[in-house]
Amino acid sequence: MSGLICFAHRGASGHEPENTLIAMEKAIAIGADWIELDIHAVEDELIVIHDDRLERTTNGAGYVHEHSLDYLRSLDAGKGQTIPLLREVIDLVDRRAGINVELKGPGTAGPTVELIGHYIRERGWRYDEFIVSSFNHHELAAVKRINPSVRTGALIVGIPLGYAMFARELNAYSVHCSIEFLDDSFVNDGHGRGLRMFAFTVNTGDDLDRVAAMGFDGVFTNFPELVVSGGRNGPVG
Repeated sequence: MSGLICFAHRGASGHEPENTLIAMEKAIAIGADWIELDIHAVEDELIVIHDDRLERTTNGAGYVHEHSLDYLRSLDAGKGQTIPLLREVIDLVDRRAGINVELKGPGTAGPTVELIGHYIRERGWRYDEFIVSSFNHHELAAVKRINPSVRTGALIVGIPLGYAMFARELNAYSVHCSIEFLDDSFVNDGHGRGLRMFAFTVNTGDDLDRVAAMGFDGVFTNFPELVVSGGRNGPVG
């Protein structure tokens, strides 16, 4: 076991079509600690898909937000899978792993916080079993305004002049750093500010060793078996 917390990136997307229910189930079967997924708001639902457009991951065409929910749900997202709803993924995971929800489309902060609140109040989930992340730090600030108890993860590509100070200003729980910009000083600064530091996307053993040596707390990977060996790591405390 690597000792790193394992986030299955879009599920076990190295094995099954990304962001589908079978990718989530595969990640759990391998032993991932967390499931990472991406969401857009369409009509009154949160749907699990990464891109703004449909062509790469489905048999549809055009922008996600140009289409009705019924049309989107009729598409093949790979191996006959439907684009899932966020609530369908949460029901499937059923507390067997944590869930990292990445906000992709506009207007996702409020509905996501509302749905997380429902699962905490009604279904026995805990706040420490969810992280809401985004490259859009305005959306993360909105999450904390709506419900300060929801943990947020600030996604970043690059190294800010103030290192992790921006994440503390956001009252974030964690910083999610691109593997293209790994830096010991950034990791140490984040830890010094009480933040968890996670790296994305780590898909080779060499990269995993490099991230571990720098002191990262966990990684996002398309291949959870890279990180998981012989059982699950401990929960994020």
